[in-house]
Amino acid sequence: MINIRKLEAELWESADLLRAGSKLTLNQYCMPVLGLIFLRYAYSRLKKVEAEILKDRPSRGGRVMPVEASDFSAKSALFLPKEAQYEYLVNLPENIAAAGLINKDGHPMNSLGEVVNNAMALIEDQSEQLTGVLPKSYTDFSDELLAELLRIFNNSALDDVVGDIIGRIYEYFLSKFAPVVASDDGVFFTPKSLVKMIVNILEPKQGVLLDCACGSGGMFVQSGDFVNAAGMNTNSTMTFYGQEKVEYNAQLCLMNMAVHGLTGVIKSGDEANTFYHDAHNLNGCCDYIMANPPFNVDKVKAESCENAGRLPFGLPSVNKNKEVSNGNYLWISYFYSYLNEHGRAGFVMASSATDSQGKDKDIREALIHTGHVDVMISVGNNFFYTKSLPCSLWFFDKAKGEVIRDKVLFIDARNYYTVVDRTLNEWSEWQLKNLNAIVWLYRGETDKYTTLLQEYHDYLHSEAEAADNDNLKEAVYRDSFADIVSALKEKLSALHKTAKAEVEAAGKRDKKSVQQQYGDRIAYIENMLTVAKEAHWLYEKFGDGVYTDVLGLCKLATIAEIEEKGWSLTPGAYVGVAPVEDDGIDFAERMAEIHRELLSLQAESNDLMDTISQNMKEMGI
Repeated sequence: MINIRKLEAELWESADLLRAGSKLTLNQYCMPVLGLIFLRYAYSRLKKVEAEILKDRPSRGGRVMPVEASDFSAKSALFLPKEAQYEYLVNLPENIAAAGLINKDGHPMNSLGEVVNNAMALIEDQSEQLTGVLPKSYTDFSDELLAELLRIFNNSALDDVVGDIIGRIYEYFLSKFAPVVASDDGVFFTPKSLVKMIVNILEPKQGVLLDCACGSGGMFVQSGDFVNAAGMNTNSTMTFYGQEKVEYNAQLCLMNMAVHGLTGVIKSGDEANTFYHDAHNLNGCCDYIMANPPFNVDKVKAESCENAGRLPFGLPSVNKNKEVSNGNYLWISYFYSYLNEHGRAGFVMASSATDSQGKDKDIREALIHTGHVDVMISVGNNFFYTKSLPCSLWFFDKAKGEVIRDKVLFIDARNYYTVVDRTLNEWSEWQLKNLNAIVWLYRGETDKYTTLLQEYHDYLHSEAEAADNDNLKEAVYRDSFADIVSALKEKLSALHKTAKAEVEAAGKRDKKSVQQQYGDRIAYIENMLTVAKEAHWLYEKFGDGVYTDVLGLCKLATIAEIEEKGWSLTPGAYVGVAPVEDDGIDFAERMAEIHRELLSLQAESNDLMDTISQNMKEMGI
């Protein structure tokens, strides 16, 4: 797995260094640079999909049938003509004028900027929804600057096309280019963990999906992946609509959808301000609503809101200036109102909204009485990429079964996550599945839970077989996940001791390679142990597949119980506090690990100081 944070920091540092040496303003530089990231990302996806197409490609007369644009649309990918492919652009000769290149309109091209503009125009010809969206101001760049940018973004790490990486890198760059835009009205990028959780619980299959605060389009991309993984073609079964007030975000959304082969209608600017406009006339028509709206927006004009409708439970509190001073319950009302009679909604919301008072409480009570509030999930700090605030995930389902119609599932996941680094947490793929499994059991979908348990066994078995290690096979071919965890811990402890002895015994020249060899083996088993622990975490709570309330984690509450809690939808108010568990970490071992990390950081610091000193000497300082 690539380190996205390290990658985007490196890309930014390199790109910004080049801008500093040019005469371009940030505004002139922003979208063209994002356009180059789009080109690189689109090319990565093209090569991956092309390989899939060629696997089963028929042949005639011994020759494989040529790949065509329609093959890519069938695989939800954007076709790129040769002159728009990144490999072509990055390998162009230095002297463009002497290369005899002709653009799509038959005119000669004399600069690299003209060639890149032509590439963007060729891509727009492939996708109607991209018409007029892609940047075409590359002649503002010198050939030297543009060639260096193409080289910087020719990074193999961008070949990992899983999820919304372009959105992540886009938001990082945008926050650097224009902090005012990036943080305006609480706008920030939705982390993949939260997007996947929303999609997994809503399970989109067919129909109309609206995201009326769509940002860079992560909800659409993830929904497309979900539908395609189910064996369906997203563009045949789903219709995507988006609203996005910030123009930059809307452009990126269209680029992001196009690179994933998705079509949709995205409106931006003032007409896409959801507080005042139902831009697509979809009230009461949506099968799915997904969104991460800006939190706690103030100064919303109450009269304009009321005139725009979509407020089935009435207006939230209005101040003396005739403004709604907190827009959270406007969003919540819209999401409910947009749903059709069997629609589902999933969205991110500020934690404070689950038990806010005044008119908010009245709206929440009316909402709960509908029986359509389905699941509430509390999310801890540090999930957002640029913010440290906690949040909640809300889910509505207008087609809830009668058995659970007067109940709400509360999940407190604030203490369940994987640490990415000091300022960022996420749910791993297995943790996402485990939380999803709680929802399956609540809905009575035991077969999905059973399939997940088997998936755990299959994964552990396949990892042991791939390692071709009898000790590992012996450890994982057991019925009990608890036994598997215990056995893997023993194997790992023994391997640590062997590694320490072998490294100490190795000669000076071999020490590093021996350390690397054992490090790889240790990491392999640690990964297996992590997965086995997640399997054990799930099975010890729900056994062979019966939902039960788990102290500190989940609680199925009736509307009567919610009334007793003052109509609060805060999961922590219902699930209680779990007993403190031994985390199983060996203190001495962890302290030794921290000491090694500290020494490594100290060495890096010393190297950096030496470099700075040398640079200052060269500058005569």
